[in-house]
Amino acid sequence: MVWFLSLGIGGLVLLVLSLVLDGVLEGILDAVVVGLDGFLSLPVIAGFVSMLGFTGAITLGTTGLGAGAATGAGVATGVGAAWLTWRFSQALMRDGVTPAPRGEDLTGTSGSVVTAIPADSYGEVLLYLAGQPVKYAAKSAAPVARGTEVWVESVLSATAVVVRQVEH
Repeated sequence: MVWFLSLGIGGLVLLVLSLVLDGVLEGILDAVVVGLDGFLSLPVIAGFVSMLGFTGAITLGTTGLGAGAATGAGVATGVGAAWLTWRFSQALMRDGVTPAPRGEDLTGTSGSVVTAIPADSYGEVLLYLAGQPVKYAAKSAAPVARGTEVWVESVLSATAVVVRQVEH
């Protein structure tokens, strides 16, 4: 039983090392085995070794089965834990990469006037870029009163836009 508990504790230590070293040792495993796409990562190996050890210890301690059966049960749960760890890490890595928002994304969006916009001069509007409220300098061909809903016609710079009043 001591061997199984040692494997379980060793797997947990390996998991902590993989979290602390954050991929430093991953290059070694990638160099040894090519083509498994992360299946031999440290968290996967740590999950396998921990489940092998702890399941083997539990099986050996609670049943009358021998070390062979305890090892078999440990390997079966270890493979399951390794597979689940691999699938979970793949899901996290697949977390959709979206491009950073740009000022050009504002064209066609609506907002509201914060500071009145005089004709052919600047006021301020509140717009939402990637869901975040951002205040921009705004220019309009016609005067626009505070609180009026506007549409962005074009982007002049990183901090200024051309707007027009929304007609209801």
